[in-house]
Amino acid sequence: MPKVKQIPGGVTAPRGFTAAGVSAGIKNGKKDVAVIFSDREAAAAGVFTTNRVKAAPVQLTMRHIESGRARAVVVNSGNANACNGPRGLEDARAMAARAGELLGVPAQQVLVGSTGVIGQPLPMDKVLPGIERAVAELSREGCSDAAEAIMTTDTFAKEAAVTLELGGRETVVGGMAKGSGMIHPNMATMLGFITTDAAIAPGWLDKALLQAVERTFNMITVDGDTSTNDMVVALANGAAGNRVIDGEGPDFTAFCAALEEVCRNLAVAIARDGEGATKLLEVRVRGARTERDARTAARAVAASNLVKSAVFGEDANWGRVLCAVGYSGADFDPDAVDVFIGDEKVAENGAVLPFSEERAARALAGKHVVITIDMKTGDAGATAWGCDLTYDYVRINGSYRT
Repeated sequence: MPKVKQIPGGVTAPRGFTAAGVSAGIKNGKKDVAVIFSDREAAAAGVFTTNRVKAAPVQLTMRHIESGRARAVVVNSGNANACNGPRGLEDARAMAARAGELLGVPAQQVLVGSTGVIGQPLPMDKVLPGIERAVAELSREGCSDAAEAIMTTDTFAKEAAVTLELGGRETVVGGMAKGSGMIHPNMATMLGFITTDAAIAPGWLDKALLQAVERTFNMITVDGDTSTNDMVVALANGAAGNRVIDGEGPDFTAFCAALEEVCRNLAVAIARDGEGATKLLEVRVRGARTERDARTAARAVAASNLVKSAVFGEDANWGRVLCAVGYSGADFDPDAVDVFIGDEKVAENGAVLPFSEERAARALAGKHVVITIDMKTGDAGATAWGCDLTYDYVRINGSYRT
């Protein structure tokens, strides 16, 4: 398999993509409107929230992406355009139409995303002029501005890019994402946008994205809330000139590895930046009967408020870990499970084990806490990411609208 190499950049790292992020006045001077544009038609795929309450931009983008083709993405932050009735869809359509008009592409080839406060109409008198400014400022250097423009309570912008060789051609996959609160994805998380200059058929791009999302974005949690606006979309414009990937084989396997690497980097950045978080929590499950069991158990531990609180308090309360595995729904033998905090084994065969509180405390004192659960019943494994639960999480969300 060709080697995947991390490189600087984001959504404009692949050939043929430009981006921009500007301040339209939605967030009082902060950047809040972003546009991503492909200079040619691109294969498109998307994964969307399973929340029955879907924001207008999610509904519209789900329709537009049915064709498997797209040219652009337009995003605003500061307002989710969710639960706004018929007006919400009208405003989402207006965003696509204006972007399409300015870019010279059909509105149906423009994907729309929004994030922010739910239940407030979009200030279209600000959004539409913002789209105009963003289109005017499109450039290969605009990826970081675009990544900044989609942030809400995020404390830093999230970008990633990798390069690999496909059929003798250098190929790049890039991406940006936002997310800090309302993170417990059941599809993707908040907003994620992936670009690539690889040539791949829409159906195979969709298959690769679904697999990557399941192993990355679907394995992070901050607070147990699945948003109304979650989406991850991918555009593949073929500018690398590789032979079109339209089936199983080494090129598809290599592309999937690159796509998963970008998605994982973005997903872990979201978990690290959880609202109020002071620690990144990584939960590794090994020795499971199936990958599904491993994923189920890992997510449950990462999502447990009791585990997250113990991590914040740096308390080696391993019983909370085993409890979360027990109610997760994973198939395992409770009498076979070992639990580790860092490198310190704190439970063996599902029971108490004399361990060093000092070494466990040191493992919990760092900014990156690793909990490992060895089920010892199979060969499958999975990793989930989350963060600690702090006083600041309540403070941030107690006054989110103000």
